[in-house]
Amino acid sequence: MRRELFEADHELFRDSVREFVGREVTPNVAKWEAQGRVDKEMFRSAGRAGLLGMAIPEEHGGGGVADFRFNAVVVEELIKGDAMASGMCITLHNDVCIPYFTGLADEEQSRRWMPGLVSGDLMSAIAMTEPGAGSDLAGIKTSAIRDRDVYVVNGSKTFITNGINADLVITAVKTDPEERHSGMSLLVIEDGIEGFTRGRNLDKIGLHAQDTAELFFDDARVPVSNRLGEEGMGFAYLMENLPQERLGLATASVAHAETAFGWTLEYVKERQAFGQPIGSFQTVKHLMAELRTELDIAQSYVDRQIMTLNRGELSADEAAKAKWWVTELEKKVVDRCLQLYGGWGYMEEYPIARAYRDTRVQTIYGGTTEIMKEIIGRSLGL
Repeated sequence: MRRELFEADHELFRDSVREFVGREVTPNVAKWEAQGRVDKEMFRSAGRAGLLGMAIPEEHGGGGVADFRFNAVVVEELIKGDAMASGMCITLHNDVCIPYFTGLADEEQSRRWMPGLVSGDLMSAIAMTEPGAGSDLAGIKTSAIRDRDVYVVNGSKTFITNGINADLVITAVKTDPEERHSGMSLLVIEDGIEGFTRGRNLDKIGLHAQDTAELFFDDARVPVSNRLGEEGMGFAYLMENLPQERLGLATASVAHAETAFGWTLEYVKERQAFGQPIGSFQTVKHLMAELRTELDIAQSYVDRQIMTLNRGELSADEAAKAKWWVTELEKKVVDRCLQLYGGWGYMEEYPIARAYRDTRVQTIYGGTTEIMKEIIGRSLGL
């Protein structure tokens, strides 16, 4: 199905992204999978290639274009280049973290951080989840008690993407531990702040090239000037930005499922059994027809939501619909595709095996499928 989402500028940008991925990313995927994180030089190279901070104002070095279609191009080309995990440092930076800086940073903060966010000298992360608080964000315990011109931060975070490599960590803290939603604020905690340490790079089922860390704060003294927005407004800011984060995950999921489908289509055309390609058997042919149809439906829905986001109209419940349905579809597509490879699908030498491992978390992070359905159900007045 021909897509109508992109214009000429997006396709020109796609050419440059594809060239960057082929040169800087795909050849290093196996190395980064083995070492558990990407080399930060790749991220800096992405900045030099113009792949970071497209929405950051031009006066601070960015593209000055708040058009999520450019973000979609980046994630699609990374995934086509077999770099879902390796590219997450870029997509998290662009899709999830940058909106907090463009929406909340004051002029001094913008001058201090934005040029580095665009150049790749500053990699960002966001720290919400704690060992005892995941979906219930209002239940976080990490505290930030003000002491004149600093906040004294104590607590811990876990499952933090970019947690090992990040230079700036947008951190959800309780500036009023007695309150739930209204007691939360956002602090940018910089690498090197005394009392801020990183734990181990967590050993995950999949996404091995993407660093995921534990973070610890032990009387870390963070300047008040590092607070994003108003004190006590952190929960509201998180809720405002979560729809884009969830749409970003849906965009990645449909691209990943599409890529796995493409590999499998070629495989079933070539693999012989009983003297003919296995794709000629009715069972396989009908399965591929079903998956093709569902992928077209998912892509159409995600593309529509991207334009809704660009208009500033994407609601939390609409983003939740895309997030749960498309990530569940991704699991289904990759699982069915691996099955068609037979025993070879279980071998690490085939990318479908890594795709299978990497897919499983998609229905968990960014809000579980169950939480997405709860959001939708509440929007129905239930």
